Amino acid sequence: MSYILKKNLVLTGMMGVGKSTIGKLLSKKLNMQFKDVDKVIENKTSLTINEIFLKKGEDFFREIEEKESLRLLEKDGLIIALGGGAFVNSNIRKKVKKLSVSIWLDLNSKFIFQRIKKNKKRPLLNNSQSEKNLEEILKKRKSIYSLANHRINCNYKNKYEITKIIKKIYEGI
Repeated sequence: MSYILKKNLVLTGMMGVGKSTIGKLLSKKLNMQFKDVDKVIENKTSLTINEIFLKKGEDFFREIEEKESLRLLEKDGLIIALGGGAFVNSNIRKKVKKLSVSIWLDLNSKFIFQRIKKNKKRPLLNNSQSEKNLEEILKKRKSIYSLANHRINCNYKNKYEITKIIKKIYEGI
């Protein structure tokens, strides 16, 4: 079954929750194109996200993140993985709410930290690499992530279980 004229499916949540992994799996299951906003930005700038933060700063990154996210959201039938902070941007969030079905992949900070503690590609955690820092970011963002259309508690679920839940939600629309 093809969903060419259906709304976009947008995955949001903290860094390291599996938005890209789940998005790729959903792309195959739903026969839809997958776009990872961070990868789009890296391709457009020829820099990694970490390099953008180091060389141009977070403000520059957030500007290009907004521009590319809004551009992708104007298209139909995509699966889009937003960067961890993108849904915090009210312009992006309003466009997601208007044109897409949004899924918050909610994962406990302890699980996130286990996944990302050795990853140097996470610019907001590079300075301290502490679980406490991650918890503070998550605490600030949770109320905004909760504005997504659906929340999936990803604790103790594997990528296939999560993909199956999202597929069922999306096909029910």
